[in-house]
Amino acid sequence: MAATVVRYLRSVGSPTSAPAEREPESVDALPRPDLRAVGDDERAPVSPAEFRAVLGNFASGVTVITAPPGADEDGAGGGGGPAGFACQSFASLSLDPPLVTFMVARTSTTWPRIARAGVFCVNILGAEQGELCRSFAVSGADKFAGVAHTPAPVTGSPQLDAVPAWIDCRIHAVHTGGDHLIVVGRVVAMGAAGEGDPLLFHKGRFGRLAD
Repeated sequence: MAATVVRYLRSVGSPTSAPAEREPESVDALPRPDLRAVGDDERAPVSPAEFRAVLGNFASGVTVITAPPGADEDGAGGGGGPAGFACQSFASLSLDPPLVTFMVARTSTTWPRIARAGVFCVNILGAEQGELCRSFAVSGADKFAGVAHTPAPVTGSPQLDAVPAWIDCRIHAVHTGGDHLIVVGRVVAMGAAGEGDPLLFHKGRFGRLAD
């Protein structure tokens, strides 16, 4: 499964996928390709600042995507510990088969570790977990320091304590999305506490549902 993902990273061409029943394989991360989508003689139709300002009007939920511990062959990339990052671009995709999706920047240093694992867990955050989200939004720190978690039942990815819901997945496919990757996960287990308000993100700030 992860071998297919990394073949995608090599080619950066068409979508990649692999049979869901294959077990993940440990493979090397590869250099990232050139991300520029606008030619040197072209002007982008909108500025990044305008894009962020307008899209910031769309409120979304917030998640933490995690993957189980794994060791890099060269010892780089934080091998041996679990991987995780804060992610707001998550959505359900399909009922049959059960699929979910999230988007990740192609410059992410956490993504190659998730790709090598071939599996991940989506931890949906509650209204009181803003600080937990912030701890997973930093780079270069031990994001799991002081964070209680247990292995998700099928993949072993970290299931964070006290989250309202979690979704255990195998990587099903990866698609190109400009300077991001669109990762599709096949759901293999899930659960929810069924109570509490969600953590929301709107115009660059956390928020919560109001009556």
